[in-house]
Amino acid sequence: MTKPGLLPEGYHDRLPPQADAAAAVEARVLEAARLHGYERVDPPLAEFADELAARLKAGSLRDAVRFVDPVSQATLAIRPDVTAQVGRIAATRMGHHPRPVRLCYAGSVLSLRAGQLAPARERRQLGAELIGLDTVAAAREVVGVAVEALAAAGVGDPSLDFTLPDLLDTLASGPMPIAAGTLEPLREALDAKDAGRVAAIAPAYLSLVEAAGPFARAMTRLRAFDDGGVLNSRLDGLQAIADALPGHVALTLDPTERHGFEYQSWLGFSLFGGGARRELGRGGTYLVVHPDGCEEPATGFSVYLDTLPAGAAAQRRRLFLPFGTPAEAGVALRGQGWVTVAALAPDDTPEAQLATHLWVAGAPRPL
Repeated sequence: MTKPGLLPEGYHDRLPPQADAAAAVEARVLEAARLHGYERVDPPLAEFADELAARLKAGSLRDAVRFVDPVSQATLAIRPDVTAQVGRIAATRMGHHPRPVRLCYAGSVLSLRAGQLAPARERRQLGAELIGLDTVAAAREVVGVAVEALAAAGVGDPSLDFTLPDLLDTLASGPMPIAAGTLEPLREALDAKDAGRVAAIAPAYLSLVEAAGPFARAMTRLRAFDDGGVLNSRLDGLQAIADALPGHVALTLDPTERHGFEYQSWLGFSLFGGGARRELGRGGTYLVVHPDGCEEPATGFSVYLDTLPAGAAAQRRRLFLPFGTPAEAGVALRGQGWVTVAALAPDDTPEAQLATHLWVAGAPRPL
């Protein structure tokens, strides 16, 4: 037997005023995307497990909660990520729509298990996806919208950490081939920044360990490493994206970072800011699979509501209307933006209604 009111590990209630503040932050993030033409979609919480697994690609269903649908008797999965569902909508229900398609979303996601840095198993995911175009201009727009979304959420001191997810595959299959069976060990060594192990596996790749850090310095080292010019188009595109960002955004580059970017293609980025100890979200370029097997390019980003500074805005501002206050007075005050709490009995008090102001002699007075 569980204790009354006890929730499973990784789940929590969001109470007032934090719930109101979080909803306001969510609305501002979505509004930042809407003003750039991103229209909202709202996919269901669960889908057929096989279909969702195919779209999650590298993520598969290892982090999804599954159950048998009593109606269809099919296995369903509760989404651990909304991005795959947005891709499904774009490829099927909106397959006829002129490209690119700009979509945004907000929805709860559920994980089978949680990590130490992110102990919540249920989270609120917000984001935007641009589907049908694989250009620097498209990526530049999405990165810019992501930065504006952070600003709308009240995140100060934003920073972006760029990565090139397919860099190693591009080099290993072209100008810098490596011995059979060493690609994954090399990938792991580069992820860990283990210079000794990289040198033992493929010494030619050792410079990539040093090509991580502040954006300008990292780009200089990457261009020096790429003496054959194989990466010119990627690096030029990345530079164009960085140049379009406001000067107050701090930029770093880790060209071989792969953790969390398993299904991204040429560009990935992590979002930081507001003094948070962990990333606020991430994004990048990827491929959407159509029912006929064709793949369509896309770029997007996601942030999680629990990482955004909703707590800073969680302050009540409630105006107590004494018993008998004319209804038209409350209408006028609400039209001015006040939250009014009307007394429903003669002995009701501002304190009992958690009011911060009192309506006295035709004017609000702070308590």
